[in-house]
Amino acid sequence: MVRLLLLPALAALAATPCRGASETNVAATGVILEGTTQQVFQIKGVIKELKPDGKTVEIRHEEIPHYMPAMTMPFEAKEPKELTGLKAGDAVSFRMTVTSSEVWIDQVRKLAPPALTELPSRGTFRFVRDMAPLQVGDPLPEYRFTNELGQAVSIKQFSGQALAITFIFTRCPLPNFCPRMSSNFAEAQEKLLRLPNGPTNWHLLTISFDPDFDTPVILRAYSQRFGANARHWSFLTGDLIDISAISEQFGQMFWRDQGALNHNLRTVVVDASGRVQKIFEGNKWTSQELVAEMLKGAAVKAGSLQR
Repeated sequence: MVRLLLLPALAALAATPCRGASETNVAATGVILEGTTQQVFQIKGVIKELKPDGKTVEIRHEEIPHYMPAMTMPFEAKEPKELTGLKAGDAVSFRMTVTSSEVWIDQVRKLAPPALTELPSRGTFRFVRDMAPLQVGDPLPEYRFTNELGQAVSIKQFSGQALAITFIFTRCPLPNFCPRMSSNFAEAQEKLLRLPNGPTNWHLLTISFDPDFDTPVILRAYSQRFGANARHWSFLTGDLIDISAISEQFGQMFWRDQGALNHNLRTVVVDASGRVQKIFEGNKWTSQELVAEMLKGAAVKAGSLQR
C-alpha cells in the first residue's frame, strides 16, 4: 500500500533534527582559531524548543556559507544559564564552536522578533509505503537498493550475516551527527576485522536519505573517506519510497522544511537469522557497543531471512 505523507506533521516526532530552513537573511561568519582545529561561527536563528534538560536548545538557524545550509539543530549551551528567560519563537544570535568531535554554543543573545517567513512552496509531500514499525525480534523485510559501485543490492543477499544499518546524508558537516555515525561504523569495522578468529558473517549498511544528491559516485567517494572495506561495508541509495519505508520502520524520520532536509538518528542491528536485535537511538552509542551487538548477532544460528 502506498500513502501520501504530510511531512510537516512529522517534525513533532523527530528527536534529533539536523537541517532546516533559513529564518534570517544575515550571512553567518566563521573563523578557524589559530593553533587549534576549532572552527567558530557567529550565527542567527529562531528557537524552536527548549529541552527539559535545561542545557539543550533546538534552533532553526541561517545558512553558514561554505560550511552548511540552513538547519534545525539541537545545540548544547556551554553555560546553561545563557538559556534562562528564552522561549520558543525567540530570535537569537549565538556563537557555535565546532571541534573534530563536538559542537557547542555560547554568547546567546535575544534579538528583535523575526519577520514572518513564507510557507514552503514545494517538497511538502512524498509518497511512502505503508509499513508497520519494526521492534526487537521482528524479521527484516526485503528491500532493494543500489550500492556505491552502482550495483543492485538486495537485503536477501545478506542472509546468514549480522547487519548493522544506519542512515545519513553525505552533506551533513557537524561531527556529532552523520559523520559520527560513519566514524563509529569505521571504528567498528576495524575492530571486527582485527579480532583473532572473529566471525566473518557480518556487514555494515549505510543508507542515504538524500538520493537526489547522494548518487553512487558521491557515496563511493564518501566510503573512501571513511576507509570502508567493500566486503563488509556498503553505502546505499535507491528509490525514495523504499528509503522512506525502511527508515520509518525503525523510527528514523526525515523530511523537508522550506526546501532543506531535517532528520533524527537511528542505527539498527539485525542478527544472522534476519531478526531485529537492537535499535540505537541518537548519537550516544559507541563503536564498542556496536561490535558487541554484531558479535552477538553473528553467533545466532544462520538461516534464510524470514518474511
